[in-house]
Amino acid sequence: MTNRSGATPHGAAGLLAAVVFLALPWVSVAGKPVASVAQQSPAATTLMGVYFDGPQRGWAVGLGGTIIRTTDGGKKWKQVPSGTTSLLTAVAFRTAKRGWAVGANGTILVTSDGGEHWSRQMSGTQFTLYALAMHSDQVGWIVGERGVVLHTTDGGVHWAEQQSQANANLYGVVFHDDRRGVAVGALGTILTTDNGGELWLARETKSAGTFFDVTFSDSENGWVVGNAGVMLQSPDGGQTWTDRTLTCTGSCTRVTDLLKIRFTDGRTGWVVGERGALYRTDDGGVTWEAEPSLGRSSLFGLSFGDPTHGWTVGENGALFAIRP
Repeated sequence: MTNRSGATPHGAAGLLAAVVFLALPWVSVAGKPVASVAQQSPAATTLMGVYFDGPQRGWAVGLGGTIIRTTDGGKKWKQVPSGTTSLLTAVAFRTAKRGWAVGANGTILVTSDGGEHWSRQMSGTQFTLYALAMHSDQVGWIVGERGVVLHTTDGGVHWAEQQSQANANLYGVVFHDDRRGVAVGALGTILTTDNGGELWLARETKSAGTFFDVTFSDSENGWVVGNAGVMLQSPDGGQTWTDRTLTCTGSCTRVTDLLKIRFTDGRTGWVVGERGALYRTDDGGVTWEAEPSLGRSSLFGLSFGDPTHGWTVGENGALFAIRP
């Protein structure tokens, strides 16, 4: 793997970067708060990523190679051996049996039995890997430190580096199909591809913010979130982006860093962030409502098994079920 130049590598704490940004006032206060239920994690350590494939089966990963899983909607969580002590940042499944987790030191783990056992795949890099997008059980992408983009067409037996032309850390990635994808990261970086990653193009954002996540409610309507309330919206599959940044309201003195965003349909979306922040929209992002805080711990992971069953995870073993 060719060495790269770029920003100082970020660990878990480095995900909360401090960048000044001018915000636009458009956050409202929630009229009817959602139900949030704290669930008991068997690992009292920071959890960085979570994934549910329905209302019952879920997995979460975090510091020290932690992997926990549930088969009953989070009533009980079980910690399973991961075979690594490296920080794990993200997890995703394509079927009930087959899934992947990624993290520090180029770690890529795969399971074929629903997360009970994990084995390592060769990534070819020592950089931290932050996010993955598996289009099928054979085709997928992983992004990470200093512009690293890895691609597989054989379920991870082989991972090949793609040339992103970026040196900034990449924290989020999503693919609409096996050709069109978007990756986001530090220094206002948004990259798009329409040929499966053979060529990545930088998109203009007019922002120097750090973008932590990207999601799409459909093939055209996309959202990016980042530090200091940064939020961008795309109406055209990621080609252009409009500033929708959140602002302080009430006694707020500093806008919350937004760390993860997910939509359950074209109108309903959710964002979590530092200091237990939780926002929702019911009108496709025209307005965002601030829900009551889920505590003092920053929330790094967010997943919805279906429109009425969501989970978020974070610092100090924070693990909450979200019930709209």
